[in-house]
Amino acid sequence: MSGVRRQNIFNTIGAAIKFAIFWLLVVLQLPIIFLLPRGRASVWYMKVFMRFLLVLAGIKITVHGKLSKHRPLMVISNHISIFEIATFPVAFGGSFIAKKEMESWPLVGWVAKKFGVIFVDRRPSHAKDALMLVQESVSKVQYPMFLFPEGTTTNGAYVKQFKSTLFNFVENSDVVVQPMAMHYRFRDGTPISDEDLAEHFAYFNNSNQDMGPTCSRERSAFGQVFHIMVLGGFRVEITVMPPPPLAGMDRKQIAETLHKIVSDKYMELKNKN
Repeated sequence: MSGVRRQNIFNTIGAAIKFAIFWLLVVLQLPIIFLLPRGRASVWYMKVFMRFLLVLAGIKITVHGKLSKHRPLMVISNHISIFEIATFPVAFGGSFIAKKEMESWPLVGWVAKKFGVIFVDRRPSHAKDALMLVQESVSKVQYPMFLFPEGTTTNGAYVKQFKSTLFNFVENSDVVVQPMAMHYRFRDGTPISDEDLAEHFAYFNNSNQDMGPTCSRERSAFGQVFHIMVLGGFRVEITVMPPPPLAGMDRKQIAETLHKIVSDKYMELKNKN
């Protein structure tokens, strides 16, 4: 049975070298990203950009099932850490719907916008404008858009309730919504305990957790990337499920239906040997 890799000076030095290489690659790619027009070309290039990160961090991806060929297509999934931002584009292509705050992050916000990310203001007072932005943007693209309906990352012990307001744009539209359940394992495929998952592999704010273990310390996004490099990486297993019939449902019913599908599958898979 696998366990968390022991942290020592050799692992730390190796991670520091990988982390330095990652930033060097980022700097070298910035001119390319700057010149690429925002759209299908830049979204495609995100697969190249993110693959460098996954290789250096030691992340493996296993996919079960296939995405629908229907467009527009919204793909929803549970959310454990920042690595979903890299693994989903590499596995499927496409881009994301993300919270507005991310747009102001130095460098990250600019790169994300270039990669086709749609930033949505989730404050109730901006709900109407956010709805129009999502409807207009999703209807135009010919690649899948990914959404994390939990609204935040979790410790991996459960799937947080989905925010129904995020499904305003689905009501009375031709958008197909396809659910996925994503879970982490050690690189050899053995399960990660809830305690190890929360302490080492998840990236979250402890105050947002409804249940399960918490992490003894909070790491920044890049601090978490470095920590995973020290640990030697992990495996992301993605199970794609068929789009459920949602016609005639309001946003609350849609959120509840999709949450049950994703939560049931996640809990079934995460501790399965």
